[in-house]
Amino acid sequence: MKKLHLLFVGLLTMSSIYAQDLTDALRYSQSEIQGTARFRALSGAFGALGGDMSAVSLNPASSAVFSRSHASISGFNLDTKNNSSYFGGNEELSNSNFDLNQAGAAFVFASNSNSPWRKFSLAVAYERTNNYEDQWFSVGTNTLNDPDFSNSIASYFYDYADGRRLDEISALPDESLADAYLDIGNAYGYGHQQAFLGFESFILEPDDIDNDANTTYTSNISPGNFLHDYTYTATGYNGKVSFNVATQYEDNLYIGVNLNSHFIDYNRSTVLFEENNNTGSTVNYVRFDNSLNTRGNGFSFQVGGIMKLTKEFRVGVTYDSPTWYTIEEETTQYLETDGDNGFIAIDPLIINVFPEYKLQTPAKLTGSLAYVFGNQGLISFDYSRKDYGNTRFKPESDTFYQDLNARISETFTEASTYRVGGEYKHEQFSFRGGYRFEESPYADGVTVGDLTGFSLGLGYNFGNTKLDVTYDQSERSFNNSLYNLDFGNAPQATVDRTNSNITVSLSFNL
Repeated sequence: MKKLHLLFVGLLTMSSIYAQDLTDALRYSQSEIQGTARFRALSGAFGALGGDMSAVSLNPASSAVFSRSHASISGFNLDTKNNSSYFGGNEELSNSNFDLNQAGAAFVFASNSNSPWRKFSLAVAYERTNNYEDQWFSVGTNTLNDPDFSNSIASYFYDYADGRRLDEISALPDESLADAYLDIGNAYGYGHQQAFLGFESFILEPDDIDNDANTTYTSNISPGNFLHDYTYTATGYNGKVSFNVATQYEDNLYIGVNLNSHFIDYNRSTVLFEENNNTGSTVNYVRFDNSLNTRGNGFSFQVGGIMKLTKEFRVGVTYDSPTWYTIEEETTQYLETDGDNGFIAIDPLIINVFPEYKLQTPAKLTGSLAYVFGNQGLISFDYSRKDYGNTRFKPESDTFYQDLNARISETFTEASTYRVGGEYKHEQFSFRGGYRFEESPYADGVTVGDLTGFSLGLGYNFGNTKLDVTYDQSERSFNNSLYNLDFGNAPQATVDRTNSNITVSLSFNL
């Protein structure tokens, strides 16, 4: 009878099977400076300049600035250093990877008539817009003596179990834990699965274990001090392919449009160890593993223009539409505990495949200025603004997404980005530098801090071919929860991240 009941309820409550949270909304709404070495050398301050394949991805009018057809390809080596701090424990971890991050070509067609439309261009540009390669770990003894045990992983399972019937989060007699995990997930969703893990591992104790209708629980892990050992590993990237068309009107105006195809490839795994010797605890050891695999694709468009106000002075403006994503996620979990009830391992070997969902990232507006000193050099400045509070999960008619979107509006805020860059040419050499500052997307300004970065680059012109090399570095601080806790405050590790990049580009006229 219970399995029939689960199936029936499952048909009614499939809309509750979700695992999305605020971090997903932010992850796919942000982008990093990628692209050619010249573009990165000016810290991305290219909105009023054009004449670079990565500038095409920034301002679609840029391809019309080329005097000849042009192509480029770029590779980079990223070194990430994370310094984490957690209750007096300080750890450092570095990793590096090399990959291609840019390729594209622009084809320029000059007008053969007396038309004011002097030329038009077609371009295809690939950019890696965000790199998710990251790894850090934290070790420390959490000494928050909270009577609600919010400094223990027990609070995670408790908050999912509270208010849910015991027969909805427990295995049937003679039913394997793997089968129960699968059945409960199919019938009730992710939240019930978390409560099931907490109950079957003896972390949670029902107030009335003989009553299937029981909805209240206590923890078998007592308040006190907890040794936490946490490891975070992520791989993947976010990419964009732009299909561009642009034109030059008379001598001073360039306008263009990009149609962009986006794709997401993101993988994350976390491992949390927790130990305690607190008086009254019957569970003294917990290991909790989680993995997430995300795939997605999306669409956006850009409209931009560049105008030469004088021979030297240029302005640019770009509108980036929201990106409309369709995303699929899969998760796996593993939990083990040890204590008075002995060693318990729950290894379902089940991949949770969540329903496809939609995500709309916020639009962005960028204004740019540049001053060109003839053939000697230039200085440029870009300012952009994006309201991360406008990120939306869809369909918005769904009550889960309504609540999540309301939290996004409360948690995130408008953020400005400032970029400045300069270039000086001497014979065949070009010397470049840049600086950028990005405000925090969080209203508290702390969960994710402000970003600061600088860049230095060198280029050599062989005539028809150019070789560019750039070093750039950025720093940002993050407060990372050791587990996702939607109902309260989870322990957080502070991570100071430094990204260092070496980018090499080869560009040539066609």
